[in-house]
Amino acid sequence: MSTFSIWKQWARSPPHVTLQSLSRKALQRTPCRNSILELAFVRTATTSPRRPRTFDSTSHRNKPAVVEPLLDLMDPAAAPTREWDKKNLIGISLQQLKDELKTITGAKSYTASQIWRFLYQRGVSSIDEMLNIPKDVKDQMNEKYTIDYGRVVSDHVSPVDGTRKLLVGFQDPKAMVESVFIPMNGSRGTQCISSQVGCSLACTFCHTGTQKLLRNLTAGEIVGQYMIPARDYGDLPLVVNGQRNVNNIVFMGQGEPFYNWRNVKQAIEILTDKDGIGMPKSKITVSTSGVAPGLAKLAELGGIGLAISLHATNNRLRDEIVPINKTFPIHVLMKACEDYARAMQGCNRDSQRITFEYVMLKDVNDSFQEARALADLLKDIPSHVNLIPFNPWPGSQYVSSPRDHIVGFQRAVEALGVPVTIRWPRGLDVMGACGQLRTSYDKQDRATP
Repeated sequence: MSTFSIWKQWARSPPHVTLQSLSRKALQRTPCRNSILELAFVRTATTSPRRPRTFDSTSHRNKPAVVEPLLDLMDPAAAPTREWDKKNLIGISLQQLKDELKTITGAKSYTASQIWRFLYQRGVSSIDEMLNIPKDVKDQMNEKYTIDYGRVVSDHVSPVDGTRKLLVGFQDPKAMVESVFIPMNGSRGTQCISSQVGCSLACTFCHTGTQKLLRNLTAGEIVGQYMIPARDYGDLPLVVNGQRNVNNIVFMGQGEPFYNWRNVKQAIEILTDKDGIGMPKSKITVSTSGVAPGLAKLAELGGIGLAISLHATNNRLRDEIVPINKTFPIHVLMKACEDYARAMQGCNRDSQRITFEYVMLKDVNDSFQEARALADLLKDIPSHVNLIPFNPWPGSQYVSSPRDHIVGFQRAVEALGVPVTIRWPRGLDVMGACGQLRTSYDKQDRATP
């Protein structure tokens, strides 16, 4: 009788039958040299049921997994909180922080303000660095909270102009966005921030439009895109009346800010809070593809700059280039711009003036008839036009207008009374120029931790 047959017969036998008795019968009939018979256990009616075998679902071989009895009896509440389950202190408002501290024993009425300054003025990266916070308060906070700017997945600096493109990842492994630092005057520059992972608007000239919208970014994930370069370039800890190296912020990265307005608004309020980062409102600009109702919401913040991605002067062409125009056509958008300009009359001059972005596409929207139509469209609005040479990306259908043609277009618009600036490409060699951002990840380009 084979070993397998002995085990099979024993499994079907009554409880009083032992494996040893079966094995002795087998040994009388056929000699067996298998050592397993010598080590067999006795199965009796008093023995407890065998523990079911569990299997590791992550193994393609289904190897039996070791079961620790103590883990079955462990109280789930006693298990330590995993780092990614903790709440991020970056991105919550001061009032929300005060509400959170109500559950912390020993926290005083002023503790929230102390923590706020540690986060955004000192730029601490851990709760333990908050020196004047009582240890028992910090211990309780360490169990529930973390300080997380996001992780730099890849980091590319252009050797041509110093533009730095970061791929920033967050706790959600699929949530990664590109954020770009554009040096302008020496070490000082502008940080271009994303508001969504991907985009739903599908503008035909924009690389981000080819990426499916995954989700909105949280306020903490938005603020973190500023904190990383601010830390790297020495802006943290803040110096009173000191010059900032990251001295401008533009919401011109991935996504439509007004389609994530709740989180974008909270991020702006954190960035401009005088007891925290204290970024002047005039140094922040929000760019929209033309979500007309969002302009009134931005005006409520008072002093934040506005940029409109226009790119065409008639609905037929703009429907093709910027599909959201089918929802908010040009006349609706222009009316919203006029209302915004009136609402901003009490603010500084820069905030009253609206920036209109116009990408130069060869033989599409770059004729001198378009130049005259552009000046006529904007004549009653305090405005400034940024002409943007088209920056190519893989699979794009457009070609940029020639350099001399762009200069001629600029002169034609300025001659009709509208100020114009040409935004020549920056970061073109690292795919960090305007319209080139799209979340991409190559394991070989992973940033060194």
